[in-house]
Amino acid sequence: MDRNEETALIARVRSYHDRHAFGRLVAEYQSPIRRFLLTQTHGNGQLADDLAQDTFVKAYTHIDSFQGRSAFSTWLFRIAYNVHYDYVRVHHTTTDLDTPQALHTPSRHDNTALRLDLQDALDILTPNERTCITLQLMEGQPILQIAQITGIPENTIKSYLARGKHKMAAFLRANGYK
Repeated sequence: MDRNEETALIARVRSYHDRHAFGRLVAEYQSPIRRFLLTQTHGNGQLADDLAQDTFVKAYTHIDSFQGRSAFSTWLFRIAYNVHYDYVRVHHTTTDLDTPQALHTPSRHDNTALRLDLQDALDILTPNERTCITLQLMEGQPILQIAQITGIPENTIKSYLARGKHKMAAFLRANGYK
């Protein structure tokens, strides 16, 4: 979808509350948003789906607040980031950063050892490192966009990326990868 088509769809949603137009936006962005949330929830598909749904509901109900200063995808990732952050804050979920999750229940799409090892490597990262790594390496977001999504300064993002990549590389090397 090009930017002009995206802008036209957003205008239709704003002006006419056009659910079909919003459905096209959801179809365009649901996979990247769900993938981002799946990583943030340590592979919990059901929770990622629930948070993705909350993200799109908030996007629809607050579409008038989208000002177009950044890409629509950046705005959606910011909502997804905030939805996940709110969930973690309300449910007080924490992870033991010294030990990766021992038990995984892979979906039929996550049937390779590499995917499980990558998830384990992501699990050892701090939440900020995991967010930055996910947005850059998995979603292809540049550092400036990551800063807009997370509200974290660019130099801090660079530090999180460097530390996160170093931790993941060490973890993967320790598990037989070169």
